[in-house]
Amino acid sequence: QVQLVESGGGLVQPGGSLRLSCSISGFNFRIYTMGWYRQTPENKRELVASISSGGEIYYVEDSVKGRFAISRDDAKNTTYLQMNSLRPEDTAVYYCNKLPFSAPWGQGTQVTVSS
Repeated sequence: QVQLVESGGGLVQPGGSLRLSCSISGFNFRIYTMGWYRQTPENKRELVASISSGGEIYYVEDSVKGRFAISRDDAKNTTYLQMNSLRPEDTAVYYCNKLPFSAPWGQGTQVTVSS
């Protein structure tokens, strides 16, 4: 049974940092490109960053370049998203999934950037 469990979100002031984690089980994590997605308050879901099975960074969304970094630990079946210099427009629910994504999705982790 596929499970994706995101954690690490919270309320942070503009300019702050958070590190999101996504623990994965139920499929062979090592062979998949993984991505972090976010769903904004306007209900738009977008890909934020992706990382190949070999650890190559495939994609970083323009608005987060230089601020967010995706990584993975295959020994722990976990992918991470380090988020620095957070802005109010980064407020969203963040999810991890394969690329291309497939059901099921995890519950996500809420990130709120506000003073």
